Amino acid sequence: MKIVGLSGSIIGSKTKTAMNYAIKSVAKIYPDAEVGLIDLADYDIQFSDGRNYLEYDGDTGYVTKAIMEADAIIIGTPIFQASIPATLKNIFDLLPINAFQDKVVSIIVTAGSAKHFLIAEQQLKPILAYMKAKMVQSYVFIEEKDFYRREIKDDDVLFRIDRLVEDTVILTKTYAKIREENEAIYDF
Repeated sequence: MKIVGLSGSIIGSKTKTAMNYAIKSVAKIYPDAEVGLIDLADYDIQFSDGRNYLEYDGDTGYVTKAIMEADAIIIGTPIFQASIPATLKNIFDLLPINAFQDKVVSIIVTAGSAKHFLIAEQQLKPILAYMKAKMVQSYVFIEEKDFYRREIKDDDVLFRIDRLVEDTVILTKTYAKIREENEAIYDF
């Protein structure tokens, strides 16, 4: 099973901190999983221009191909100005419409205040549904007050991230088993 963590911003540290914890949690709980983190701050991503994702090279080609090859994706996003960052939206624009078909996607959101709690419901989940994602319905919302010196200080938040990781892996295994059973019926 290949799991990709996607830290969807090029600035700030809170989303990256949460995603680092999530990826370490995957590796600890599921050592057989192939897991990696794509932090958009580490890549030079082109703006989407409508090409097929396979036609991009460099960092853009690497990131889009890594996402397309994943069985599950844990998306981490900050909330800026009551919205997801353009860097994350650009990643979605680089991918085909059905990019997340047969993929499980879970969400970690970092925000300055509780006022942004529903942004994932109103903006991110509709995009993921349009792209055919199998979503983990609950997501982890982390406020600025839950961080101290680039670490998550609230044990409840850490527990919720661990639970999100478990839900992501269990759902991925479940969908894979269902697909295998269906393919066996039709002899694919």
